[in-house]
Parts: sequence; structure tokens; C-alpha cells
Amino acid sequence: MVLKNLLRRLDLTTLQLFIAVYEEGTLTRAAEREAIAVSAASKRLLELEQAVGATLFQRNARGMTLTPAGETLLHHARRVMRGIENIGIELAGHASGVRGYVRMMANLSAIVEFLPEDLRAFLAVNDRVKIDLEERPSGGVVEAVADSLADLGICSGEADARGLEVTHYRHDALCVVMRDDHPLAARESVAFEETLDSDHVGLHSASSINARTHMAARQAGKALKLRIHVPGFDAVCRMVQAGMGVGVLPINVYRIMGRPLGLAAVALEDEWSERDLIIVTRDSARLSPVARLLFDHLRTVEALSGKD
Repeated sequence: MVLKNLLRRLDLTTLQLFIAVYEEGTLTRAAEREAIAVSAASKRLLELEQAVGATLFQRNARGMTLTPAGETLLHHARRVMRGIENIGIELAGHASGVRGYVRMMANLSAIVEFLPEDLRAFLAVNDRVKIDLEERPSGGVVEAVADSLADLGICSGEADARGLEVTHYRHDALCVVMRDDHPLAARESVAFEETLDSDHVGLHSASSINARTHMAARQAGKALKLRIHVPGFDAVCRMVQAGMGVGVLPINVYRIMGRPLGLAAVALEDEWSERDLIIVTRDSARLSPVARLLFDHLRTVEALSGKD
């Protein structure tokens, strides 16, 4: 009986409105975003709460926040809306001859260092597959896969995988990039602690590199002299080139972006500078056939490239 009631009341417009109320924080802004009258939006929300038999939002002076029941519904509502979006994308793909569609999330390191060549190799033999790749910090990658917003995710090996299936993808190493006139530029390797007398150009606060460098500074008992935060590797290299400080980057990123700018790179001696990138999935055995093809390709590319 409860299921039949939900099927009658949980229409897609109401679910989209529910998500909008959560994201906007007020019914008025959500109604404006969804182009419906506030009174109609209020009626839909009330009917939704009656259908699920629980209060979904706490109303207060600062807006509307989710109750525990609301958080549960949000998780499932997003999965439903994502599923509807995927239906449209995949059907459109079939109409244009695309054999399959894979939704991926990956962190910045994977996207810059490895995925361009790895995906090119995959698409060379699977040319009717469409891949939707989105960049997120490692924690966001895990969250997206756990919430069924992506089939596959690639993130830092130290990320909390939240019970997802984990498979090794690639290994990389970090280095310090600097101008060639920096006092450390002639060194072959350096301990991170030795860089703490210099200003640093840091990646955004959600990056795993940012977390590692701050932790290393704390362990050394010194402050990280962070002069500026920037959103990406290219910005780190340009700021370093402009004399804003030194930066920590994957060595492969330096080769792609830093070396052409005339920067120097010095290997880090610290154990934490050696990193693993991992593939996360909900259950690889239940992936769609085309997603499974991509998964199998990505988990073997490092061995095929001759790396350890």
C-alpha cells in the first residue's frame, strides 16, 4: 500500500523540486529555479511529506535544512534523477551509433598524468563508446561512485573508500618545482622539511597533495609558508614561474607543464611522496558490459606500459 502511494506521489517534477529546495535553502528560491509558483511548490512539498510519512525539512529563520528522513530521500532522489539523465544520454547515443556510455569521475592527477593516453588507447579499439569524464577531488570521486553518480572513479590511494571495491590503477611520485635560480634547484633530491624556509604555492584545500604537505609541515614542527592557493597544476607552475614560491606536483605533471616553462624539479625524499592511484567501483561484477571493458583496460594499463 505504501509503495503504491509513493508511486502515485513521487513524480519527477516533485523530486526535482525537493532537490532544489535542499540546494537553494529556501522554498522561494527553489520555486523560482524550477519556474513554478511558490504556492504550487509548497503544495507539492507537503504532499511529498504526506506520501513518505515523514517531515523532510526543518524550517527555521535561516532557511530549510534536511531532517534525517530528508537526507535519506535526497540520496535516492539524486540517484533517480541521475538515472533519468543517463537514460536520455544513452538513448541519444544509440540513435547516433554510440555502442555504450560510461560515466567517470577522477581526480586532477589522474586526468592530467595518465587518462589522456589511457583513454585514447581504449577508444582506439572501442570507437563507438562515449565517456563522460568529470574532475573532482578524491573524496568527491568516492562520494560520487558511492551515490551511483558514476560507474568508475579514480582517486588517491589514501582516500577513504567507504566500502567501495578498490583496484590499483597507477603509481606516481611527487617532486618540488621551482625556478632554476632557487637555492635548491641544483639538488637531485630534497627532504620536504628543507623547503619550508621558502614560500609555497599550494593546490586547492580539497586536494590530497595539499593535505600531505600540511601534514608533513606539522610533523616537522614548522609552519607551511603558503603564499597562495590555486585551483590547478597549470596555475601552480605559472605562479612558481612568476616567483611566488615553490610548489609540489607529480613528476609527470612537471614534465608536461613545468619543464616547458623552464622550471626545475627536485625529487622528494619523503616516503609520503610516493603515491598510488586507485579505481573505485560499487561492484565491478555488476558493471555494464562497456563499463566493464573500460575497467579491465584501466586496471591493466600500468603493467602493459612496463611500469612496476
